[in-house]
Amino acid sequence: MDRVLPVEIEKPRDDPGPESKSITAAAADLTMLNSRFVALALMTSDHKETIGEVETALLDAELFIKYGSPDRAMKRLRTALERSPRSIPLRERMREIAASHKHAEEAARHCLALASLYIERDDFDAAHDRLLEAKQLDNRISIATGLEAIRRARHPEAKTQPAGKSIGKRPKPNVSFAGDLSLISVFDAVQAIENSRLTGILALINETQSGRVFFNDGQIVGAESGKQTAHEAFRQIIEITAGSFDFLKSIEAFPITIEAASNTNLILDSLRQVDEESVNSER
Repeated sequence: MDRVLPVEIEKPRDDPGPESKSITAAAADLTMLNSRFVALALMTSDHKETIGEVETALLDAELFIKYGSPDRAMKRLRTALERSPRSIPLRERMREIAASHKHAEEAARHCLALASLYIERDDFDAAHDRLLEAKQLDNRISIATGLEAIRRARHPEAKTQPAGKSIGKRPKPNVSFAGDLSLISVFDAVQAIENSRLTGILALINETQSGRVFFNDGQIVGAESGKQTAHEAFRQIIEITAGSFDFLKSIEAFPITIEAASNTNLILDSLRQVDEESVNSER
């Protein structure tokens, strides 16, 4: 009779504890991360962007952030942006990572790029927010161009007068500076006054509109346009796109009828309110 060998029956293992589960999850993440490294290593400089590359880059960046490598995450996103420079998801994530890891200047640059992309999509609220954030991240940045782009995008039918044909009074001999609004926007003028911390009156005039903005040490504190004053007047003034302007310095400060955290906040809030009024009037 053949000899029957004893067979050992494997006992079921106990359910792994929390620590074991945590290690397993970490191992899975690490495996995924390693696979990403392999994929990146196989990429060549002339490799074309695939349809899912944006999503892949975002996933890679999240893994780098999870394992404490924000610089690698930013490098991965930069590579993807070289191939998809108009990707809003890539730039938004790049902005977030750069801002949260003390790369303020780079975050500000992406804010400006995002503002331009949002303007193209007629998403002016998002463009306003990104311009304001850019200014907060890097106060040296001038957002006047972006503000003017928003205004012109909102009113493409508005036409400015040709250079050299601005309507209005000639600058007075004692003005600090003057200009043509078809060449220099009201936002550029405000930026110059703010940077120089000037006290005085910015006057704008054309065939149909006129207004004055009052500054104390570069901060807007009041406005007048026709019968309107303060915020109502300022909303009308920022819509002036043609004509001329001049700035007259003052020794004495002006009464405060407009209070705002900054000139940038005031301008953006005013543009947003003009948008809302325009939408309501069309209904």
